[in-house]
Formats: sequence, C-alpha cells, structure tokens
Amino acid sequence: MLNLDRLRTLSAVARHGSVSAAADGLHVTTSAVSQQLAKLEREAGQQLLAKNGRGVRLTDAGRLLAEHAIRILSQVELAQADLEAHRGQAVGELRLGAFPTAARDLLPGALVQLRTEHPQLRAQLREMEPEASVRGVVRGDIDLAVVLDWHNRPLPLPEGLAKAPILDDPADVAMPAGHPLAHRHSVELEEFADDEWIASPEGEFCHDWLMFTLRSKGIEPRVAHMVEEHPTQLALISAGLGVAVAPRLGRGPVPQGVSVVPVRHTMRRHVYAVWRADADRRPSIRAAVTALRRTGQEREGR
Repeated sequence: MLNLDRLRTLSAVARHGSVSAAADGLHVTTSAVSQQLAKLEREAGQQLLAKNGRGVRLTDAGRLLAEHAIRILSQVELAQADLEAHRGQAVGELRLGAFPTAARDLLPGALVQLRTEHPQLRAQLREMEPEASVRGVVRGDIDLAVVLDWHNRPLPLPEGLAKAPILDDPADVAMPAGHPLAHRHSVELEEFADDEWIASPEGEFCHDWLMFTLRSKGIEPRVAHMVEEHPTQLALISAGLGVAVAPRLGRGPVPQGVSVVPVRHTMRRHVYAVWRADADRRPSIRAAVTALRRTGQEREGR
C-alpha cells in the first residue's frame, strides 16, 4: 500500500526539481524528505531517484509514480471536499496565504469572524507574495490565497483554479509635502515624469506593474530606492527622497511630511481569493471567502 504522505513528498520533488526545494515547499527538513522517499522506494519496490551531479533526478519509475501521485492527491482533495460538504460544516484545517497589506488590513478581521462563527475550523495564515501564493495553491501547500492584480495588468492564473472578488483598492500618489503637486485635488502620473520613484523590489508583481504603467505613459522610470514595506516607502518620501504609488489597503497613518493625492484616472488593485477548483465544495473555503468579502465591504464602507 502506497502512503499518501510519501506520494505527496514525491510529487513535491517532481514539482520543485530538488529535495531541498521540496523540503522548503513542504516546510520540513531535507532529511525528512529523504527518509520519506526511501520508504516510498521500499513500498514501490523500485528505484525512484537517481544521483544527478550534486542533486537527484527522478527515474522513469519515479516520473511515472509522480504522475499518478498528482491524480491520486487530486482525488483525495475531492473526497475531502465531498465529505466536508456532506457534513455541511467548516471544520478541520484551512491554510491561507495573503500578500502583506492584505495580511495586515483584511485577514485579522476575517480570521476573527472564522474563529467566532466556525470554532471547529483551524485557520492558519502565511504572508506570501501573489505569485508565490498562487503556486502554493496549485501545489496544495495552501488551501486559499488572497492575491491582487492591477486594473491594467491581470495576474495570470493556471487552469484548475477558482476565484472570487474581495474588493477593489484605489491607489494614490504619495509625495513629499513640499512637492509642487502636493496641494492638488488630483494628479496624473505623467506629471511625475521628472521625479525619482520609490518602488517595490525587482521581480515583485507591483514593481513590474509600476514599470509597465509608467512606460505605457511614455515615462522611463527613474527608481531611486526599492523597499518592501509601504511604511518604509512613506518614511523615505517624508525625507524628500522620491514619490511612490500608495494603495489605500493597509496603508496606515500617513507620516508628517507626506502628501497623498488621488490620481484623476483612478488606479485600482483588484483583490480576490483563489483556490483549487476541486476543493470548491468545501464549506471551509466558502466560509473563508464570505468572511473576506464581509471584511472587505466593511473596509470599503469606512
């Protein structure tokens, strides 16, 4: 009899391409992964991994079993969803991923609602960037992700995922209080063609969006600083070191020395939840989406 946890480990190695990357994805040690694979080889009666330089590769038997593991684990997901739906209650464990500002401004209220309304549901949050959380849902590392894209830059989603909108998040331009445009009622991005920008780090979705958006308006961005957290961006702006796009979700208090002005042609981030379509019937998924939407509506009504 093949063990499901060991099949899940083999599937992770196939997806990630190495034992160490699979261990990171499964949040276990490389030793634990190696032990699981050694036991699976004994169960299968065949060699599943072979040395490949300093790493390993799947043998033909390993690839064959990994393909079966994907289908088996999907069927198990469906069975769990059907059982949970048959019971009609949100119970068990629900693993959530959310990008930083959603984790700060949306998830606390949603998690409190879930704990109050579904005391038998254990919700666990991990802060993750949108692309990473989508990969986590596809791999089965998390059950539901709160992600974002922009009005002019959709986030591509793989097949087999379902999604639901949570809220639209307007974004403004934050600038030093002494900036010539600081006292305007609204601005256009083109008016900042000569300014230095403070952006998210390279490779992140919001950094790529900013570069794409400014260039689409004929502006070659001059990025002076790249920092992760919005409060840090605002601190740099307060010191007169540049301007930045400032979404309203999770913004917090604006420090002295910073002026935030709406954009005339509104920029919006779309925030939504995604999950595996084969888990669609799980009451815990539906309960989480409901709590997130409710929290989003409350925030939009402030």
